Order: sequence, then C-alpha cells, then structure tokens
Amino acid sequence: MAEFIHALDPSKLVLAETVLSFAISPFSSPSYNLPIFLFGIYAQENQEAVLSLQVFSSLVGVSMIFDIIWLSQNEQNWFLKLFSALILVLKVPTFLAFGSALRARGAQFSGLGVGGDLGGPTVWSMPGGFSGGRDGYQTVDEREPQTARPPPPPAPGPINQPAAPGAYQTV
Repeated sequence: MAEFIHALDPSKLVLAETVLSFAISPFSSPSYNLPIFLFGIYAQENQEAVLSLQVFSSLVGVSMIFDIIWLSQNEQNWFLKLFSALILVLKVPTFLAFGSALRARGAQFSGLGVGGDLGGPTVWSMPGGFSGGRDGYQTVDEREPQTARPPPPPAPGPINQPAAPGAYQTV
C-alpha cells in the first residue's frame, strides 16, 4: 500500500479534481471544492511552503466529511451526483499522497496551530515589527517617556519680518 501511495503524482490528482470541480461548478454542487483544489495547485507547486501543504491536506480531509453530508442531503441529477462522488473518491488518494509528500519534506500534521501550538513560527508578520518586538524593532512599551519641550523662540532676522503687500518673499 505504501508503494502505491508513493507512486501517486499529487499534481495530476489535484489537477484532475480541479477540472472536475470546475466542470460541475455552474450547477448545484459543493461550492468549496473548486477553491480548495485551486489552493492545492498552489500548495503543490510551492516547494518551500510546508504549512500550505498541511493546510491543504487538512482541508481535503475535512471536505470529505462535508462531501458525504452534501451527497446525502441533495437530491439532484444523477450525472452531477456521479461527478461529486468521483471527486469524493479521488480525495482519498489525494489526501494520502499529500500526506506522503509532507513526510518526504520532513513535516507532519502537528504544526497546524490546533491544540495550543500557537507559539510556533508564523507565516507572515506585521510590517514595522509589530509582530513581536524582536529583530531590532522597538515595541511601544520599550520607549522611554519624552518630556514635552516648548519650541524655541524664533530667531530675529529678515526671514521672520512680514513682507510688504504684493511683494515676493525669499526663503
């Protein structure tokens, strides 16, 4: 079974499911499948984004449950139900192939931020260093209080004298 999973091409599986989801998207079909598989194409192409693979694999796993609920609740054309069932069946090897790809990249499903793993690395950070106050940025609490100083009095001279009406001023 493990050899079969390693032999699967995740990019072809995601592409086939994207095409099938696109083909039934104008009709009464699960609206979440096409965006999930479009994200899967991105996640599969981006070699550095392990978190994207984790999120996509999780979305595929959860959407299988939603597909079963959707198929049981909706009475529709047998042709659309066939396509939806085919997408559901293809999600199983897709989930397994992406899980295998995650293990090959050295990651697993543990870093999704579920269950208290909120202190791990982030995908993005706020501009200007507002994310944590590290890396040379100064947080608001670390600033020293500044006392308000009155502005210095204007220096006497021709610059501060009012100009005659209609005359040009030099700077």
